[in-house]
Amino acid sequence: MFNKTMRKGLAAATLAVASLGLSAGTVQAADTIKVGSFLSVTGPASFLGDPELKTLQIYIDRINAEGGVLGKQLELVHYDDGGDAQKARTFVKRLIESDGVDIIVGGSTTGATMAAVPLVEQAEIPFISLAGAVVIIDPVKKWVFKTPHTDKMAAEKIFEDMRKRGLSKVALISGTGGFGKSGHEQSLAVAPKYGIEIVADETYGPKDTDMTTQLTKIKNTEGVEAVLNFDFGQGPAIVTKNYAQLGIKLPLYQSHGVASKSYLELAGGAAEGVRLPAAALLVAESLPDSDPQKPVVVGYKTTYEESTGSDVSTFGGHAYDGLMIAVDAMKRAGSTDKAKVRDAIEQTRGFMGTAGVVNMSPEDHLGLDLTAFRMLEVRNGNWALAE
Repeated sequence: MFNKTMRKGLAAATLAVASLGLSAGTVQAADTIKVGSFLSVTGPASFLGDPELKTLQIYIDRINAEGGVLGKQLELVHYDDGGDAQKARTFVKRLIESDGVDIIVGGSTTGATMAAVPLVEQAEIPFISLAGAVVIIDPVKKWVFKTPHTDKMAAEKIFEDMRKRGLSKVALISGTGGFGKSGHEQSLAVAPKYGIEIVADETYGPKDTDMTTQLTKIKNTEGVEAVLNFDFGQGPAIVTKNYAQLGIKLPLYQSHGVASKSYLELAGGAAEGVRLPAAALLVAESLPDSDPQKPVVVGYKTTYEESTGSDVSTFGGHAYDGLMIAVDAMKRAGSTDKAKVRDAIEQTRGFMGTAGVVNMSPEDHLGLDLTAFRMLEVRNGNWALAE
């Protein structure tokens, strides 16, 4: 019940609105749909967060220029966590409690994403992560979704390719950060399914600048037929260079964590012949015209490169997919009601993104299968479809 002071305050507020020539209805109509985001735009994971943020900015501006969503403009509320999980948690708390965002599309790294998960689950706000590890959506968390292929899928795609090439004895080297650690665990878990035997297992830290000791052990391990490096950032480029310096001639595989031009630039000529699973985005123009994904990846690549002057990466593509899935869900829900939007995201079917065709369900908050991955090879300093 209003007391006298509260009534006076309300009257004053009403008068203030009237003096601006605005009605309550006009104020309401001016509301925006707030898209919250926390990304690693600076720091060691900036190669992830920078193209992700640029993508969100480009396409939110484009959507707004075309009339917005549900008659409202989108507003991006963004924070740079610098790859720090604790900062990510702080910013997500702010997005929810202070900024009042309608949905969150972000989380460049697995560590930052997992720090956010308890908060979005408690607040019951839909969250589409842009990070890689399978733990983000397995087990399924009601309010959490993601767009990139998982580390488990990457391991399966790599081992599938190795099996086709008659390779079965594999050495594993991985980073000890969240992504590398998870990729290591998933590789060990799925290897038997593909008849792969892990005969050597080495790791390195995020600040290590030389991996010759670990690679020398691998080189001297009897029976090794191929090597898999699971990590992202500078580590894989260092591994690739050391690999060449040691004269190791075995096939070298990397994970989708290196699917950007920065890896090619850092590794240089040492990357020639390296194979990895990645989204079709990296070889957009090489896809046959009959490929239904070609218009999407070529369209995104063209828009991104023309807008930024930078080479496209699969990481920016993850942000494109996350934003478009969110917008599509809002349109189908006919509302920004968080529960309705969550349900609509979970009901996403046949959505063609840069990562592949997305078919989500209550049991699958990613919606991609192995066919969404293309096996690529570094050829003449660039990405090419593996033969």
